[in-house]
Amino acid sequence: MKQQWEVNRVEDLPAVAWNVLQALGEHRKIVLYGEMGAGKTTFVKAFCAVLGVKGETASPTFSLINTYSYQTSDGVGGLVHHLDLYRLQTSEEALDIGIEDVLYDSHYCIIEWPQIMEAYLPPDCVKLQITLTADQSRLIQWME
Repeated sequence: MKQQWEVNRVEDLPAVAWNVLQALGEHRKIVLYGEMGAGKTTFVKAFCAVLGVKGETASPTFSLINTYSYQTSDGVGGLVHHLDLYRLQTSEEALDIGIEDVLYDSHYCIIEWPQIMEAYLPPDCVKLQITLTADQSRLIQWME
């Protein structure tokens, strides 16, 4: 199910986030790969907005985990766990902050810089690569 989406302007990102959300189906765990400045956090903000998260969403670079809530159209509440593992050096540090709890619950979990936790990721985890292109647009690719 390899898909890709091009983002030419930040204003296009909500539509792309909606398309990614639709492509996810029942998947709830997403890891984001991309260089510094590729737009990982900006993607998460758009994804949360599409879900209906109210309030500010921000990079969890220092808090490591931010959790946001939203309500579906039928009034059911849901959560989005947003993790940024950039500052962590080992998988043990990630385990110490309780990453397994959010990797295996029923809510959305989006992880930036997941490399140190790859061995612990659920088998149905969706991997997205965000690439900054030569013309300054972004390419979001669903990795196999």
